[in-house]
Amino acid sequence: MKYIWMILLSLICSMSAAWAGDDTPTVLTNKDAIALVQSHADYVWTLVCAVLVFFMQAGFAMVEAGFTRAKNAVNIMMKNLMDFSMGTISFWAIGFGLMFGASKTGFFGTTGFFLSDFEIGGDPWVLAFWMFQVVFAATAATIVSGAMAERTKFTAYLVYTACVTALIYPIFGSWAWGSLLNGSGWLEGLGFIDFAGSTVVHSVGGWAALAGAMVLGPRLGKYTKDGRIKPILGHNIPLAALGVFILWVGWFGFNPGSTTAATKDIAMIFVNTNLAAAAGAVLAMIVSWMKFGKPEVGMSLNGALAGLVGITAGCANVTPGSAVIIGAIAGILVVFSVLFFERVKIDDPVGAISVHGVCGAWGTLGAGIFNIGGTSLKILSVQCIGILACFVWTFAMAYALFKIIDATMGLRVSAEEELEGLDATEHGGNAYPDFTTINHSGGYSGGTGGTGEETSAAYSTKLANQT
Repeated sequence: MKYIWMILLSLICSMSAAWAGDDTPTVLTNKDAIALVQSHADYVWTLVCAVLVFFMQAGFAMVEAGFTRAKNAVNIMMKNLMDFSMGTISFWAIGFGLMFGASKTGFFGTTGFFLSDFEIGGDPWVLAFWMFQVVFAATAATIVSGAMAERTKFTAYLVYTACVTALIYPIFGSWAWGSLLNGSGWLEGLGFIDFAGSTVVHSVGGWAALAGAMVLGPRLGKYTKDGRIKPILGHNIPLAALGVFILWVGWFGFNPGSTTAATKDIAMIFVNTNLAAAAGAVLAMIVSWMKFGKPEVGMSLNGALAGLVGITAGCANVTPGSAVIIGAIAGILVVFSVLFFERVKIDDPVGAISVHGVCGAWGTLGAGIFNIGGTSLKILSVQCIGILACFVWTFAMAYALFKIIDATMGLRVSAEEELEGLDATEHGGNAYPDFTTINHSGGYSGGTGGTGEETSAAYSTKLANQT
């Protein structure tokens, strides 16, 4: 027992000596320590969310490939690979500076090109912030790909995806988000609400897609000589569905990650995001069921995406109940919007214009209507100004870009190349070399996959009649 007490006494003396050599904790040092932990958490949260948003590239690739024909699957994978790769370089060199650099006018930034704001030994936040923003820029670019699928030259695609991420997307982004780093935008100065980018990201992508689809014209066989619509079926709906689920997961980085801070605020953003997506899917299913007589899978999948796009602007400033309403209306809108663009002969194979352009505009307006702090005519006016400014800037610039590309290098492949499929003609590849396909009428359709133009399915006939 004597020895035990001696050991305890020795330990107490040793600990006292150690404590005597340390500074006594104070309120100030505790505050600094807590701030450091919070700062580290913000970094981790922002970069993890950047990974989730990057994973959305896989979702977009799968959705686009599944909703289009097998003979173009390689081309679609290449486009989605390159829009992120080209977009990364373009945004690093030019786009990030235009979007978040110091600005005296509120129209675009003039500093920060080539990540020049980063200094060795300085604050590395600009690196984490750039990583989160570059995946957003790539999202805007990849939206355009879907509306222009199956008939666009690959070289032309490389040019316009670089221009979207270097110029068109960043300049509008600076108007709405510039002050998130070093800039200041005239639109955010008015009080524009677009927390995670219903307009900044999705409508920019959607309106650029509209311009591209208009300049390109419809796919061969999409409309008959008498003007009737001939549905061109996607070759792999399970792949498209998997893509939608991946996008749904990625949106949990897209919206909550836009806080760029590990705070309690992310809880409501998570809930709002999920509720809006679910409501969009349910309402799109119901509306398509009523119109076509069957619960149509393509419309239902796009309904989920419409709900996600719709809630992106207001995910942080509306209640969960309002999120359901915003998502539900987006789910209804997307069905009628897809049918409208079909009627006016704007061929959008995946519904990108409707999902991202139309529902992005609705979500931005909805963020003002259902603002948790109350709405007003001023708030709604500013939201409308932002929506209109986005359309005018993006559509005009993208339309001019596509016209220039078409007049110089050519935007569309030849009729022969389109019929054969872009996998073979543009890439010398074949997505399914060990498979052949049979169309619905029983005919052999060749080794590169079916044309997808068969219309014997009940939905196809019903859709043609409805549109």
